[in-house]
Amino acid sequence: MKQRLFKQVDVFTDTPYFGNPLAVVLDASGLGDDAMQRFAHWTQLSETTFLLPPTDASADYRVRIFTPGGELPFAGHPTLGSCHSWLQAGGQPKSAEFIVQECGVGLVKIRREPGTQRLAFAAPALKRSTPSPELLTQVAAALGVQPAQVLAAQRLDNGPVWLGLLLDSPETVLQLAPDHRALEQLGVDVGVAAIYPPEDAPPLIGRANREARAFDAAPKVTLSAAPDLEVRAFAAASGINEDPVTGSLNASLAQWLMAEGRMPARYLASQGVCLGRAGQVDLARDAPGQVWVGGDSVTCIDGQVTL
Repeated sequence: MKQRLFKQVDVFTDTPYFGNPLAVVLDASGLGDDAMQRFAHWTQLSETTFLLPPTDASADYRVRIFTPGGELPFAGHPTLGSCHSWLQAGGQPKSAEFIVQECGVGLVKIRREPGTQRLAFAAPALKRSTPSPELLTQVAAALGVQPAQVLAAQRLDNGPVWLGLLLDSPETVLQLAPDHRALEQLGVDVGVAAIYPPEDAPPLIGRANREARAFDAAPKVTLSAAPDLEVRAFAAASGINEDPVTGSLNASLAQWLMAEGRMPARYLASQGVCLGRAGQVDLARDAPGQVWVGGDSVTCIDGQVTL
């Protein structure tokens, strides 16, 4: 064991202790699979990343992503949080236009938003299909919703695999109290979303009123802008009952909902409100059709870890 540079960052927020936390080991050379998995289990965060020299000459660094229960080929908030940490530690990209991350799904481009510290990653290619009616019935029951409240559903695969459900209202999404054990037994990670309709009230006031109606003790959060989509991610099958803010899920939801004309080419998603970790995800599709997933990151712990 030795001392290694370490950061813990919150992603999809500019405020410490909101968004989604991520542990980052900045110099993971020499660590084996078991050591990485043991440390990820010890942190008990949804993901822990380990940065390594790239094996592809066009990449700036390589990242391995672990949950407490296993390794992922790709995940969104670890991509942004790892890049934020690498840059903050003095990493110098080979290109002035993009940072290039090497991970299990291949090379992922990350860009810096002009005039801000915000980063955005290029969503990996999405494979989607229609889930079986039997599975939808079982998942709806585990979520505690009626089948009529599910407006659309797709199996979404951009590395991680999600069952994506579009529900009838943000209130429905915010009020969900799933049977996590039932979802775990079904072996499926479920992402739910609902679209905010236009309102006559000022957007943030209208949003606050909706949240107050959704649950009695709403967390005290500050929103930088009114969201267009409310999202929650239930991943008991992967060892996490609810993930605070999920980049991979938001990426695949955007690719799906934009392709079907349900969402515009740019919108803002809210996630983590019910956990007191409110985060915001910026989704944008460029002219060639690439979806970019962006958000702020903030460092909460900066030091060393013995590993």
